[in-house]
Formats: sequence, structure tokens, C-alpha cells
Amino acid sequence: MSDELDRADVGRVLAGDVEAFSGIVQRWQRPLVNLAWRFCHDRDRAEEMAQEAFLRAYRGLRHWRGDGAFSSWLFALGLNVYRTALRRLPERDAPEEVLAGLTAANDVAADTESRERERAVRRAVRTLPARYREALVLFYFCEMDLAAAASRLGVPEGTLKARLHRGRALLRRRLHMVDPRGVAAEAL
Repeated sequence: MSDELDRADVGRVLAGDVEAFSGIVQRWQRPLVNLAWRFCHDRDRAEEMAQEAFLRAYRGLRHWRGDGAFSSWLFALGLNVYRTALRRLPERDAPEEVLAGLTAANDVAADTESRERERAVRRAVRTLPARYREALVLFYFCEMDLAAAASRLGVPEGTLKARLHRGRALLRRRLHMVDPRGVAAEAL
């Protein structure tokens, strides 16, 4: 249903009805802000990044080929905006909270150890190359399935699987280097 509405609104915008873009914004503002928040964990910054994504989408609307879902194109554009914005952040502003979900702290008795493990995992994920970090964030933190995450990144599912595998392997190695006993690596 939303794909039909998106196609209709895109057609209207391209025909000169700029007000039709508001329908696109209404449908996709919350998902784009939520995705941005997963990357920066700052609501104001996420809203700014989503606004920038909509601005770029509006300016580049004629470049959407229409052979796929509009939402896939919009989210891929949004991811590019978010990646660029995050590269400009100082290291201290890195989205640590985004990465907090990698390990579960279900055992109250192991709460302190679990927090230490989570911090180690967050630091390790931040050091990963962008292609692995983004794959892990979308798949694990945004809880997207393979097809959705691959579509958002603009890669085939097989490529995403390889990035997830390599990203987890890099994390294990980096965490093992941090804690030779393998304590932090158990989180993966």
C-alpha cells in the first residue's frame, strides 16, 4: 500500500506538485528518524540527519528509477547521509549506546562483568570498518532481517551475510586481544 502511495506522490512531485512530498515525509519521517537514532543515539541529531535525508531525497527524486521500492531507495539515501554525518563526529561522540544491545545483561549477579563486557564490545564495534559496523548495527540493533538490511545497504543478501560473518570474526579477534581469557569474546 505505501509503495503505491509513494509512487503516486513521487509522480505528483515530479509533475510539479511540491506539496505531494509531504505525504512521503509523513509516511517515512518516523522510520528515518528511528534509523538515524540507532546510529547516533541523540534524538535532536537524528532528527537533523533525517531532515537532511529528506532534503537530499527531494533534490534527487528524479534519480529514483522506480524499479524497486521507493522506501529502499530512501533508506539507502538516508544511510549515506547518516554515514557521512557520523564520520564528522568527534570520537567522543561515537554512538556507544547504539551498540549497547550486542550483549545481554540478564544475570543480575554478573551485572558488573556484563557492563564491562558491553563496553568492550561497543569499543570494538566502533573500530570496525564501516561496511562491517553498518551491517552489524542494522542486523542486530535495528533487528532487520537479511533481506531488509541488504536492501537498506544496497548490497545482495550474500554480501550482507559475508559482512556479518567477517564483522563477527573481527570482533572476536579484537575482543580476544583486549581480554586474552576470552571473557569479552563470549558475548558474541
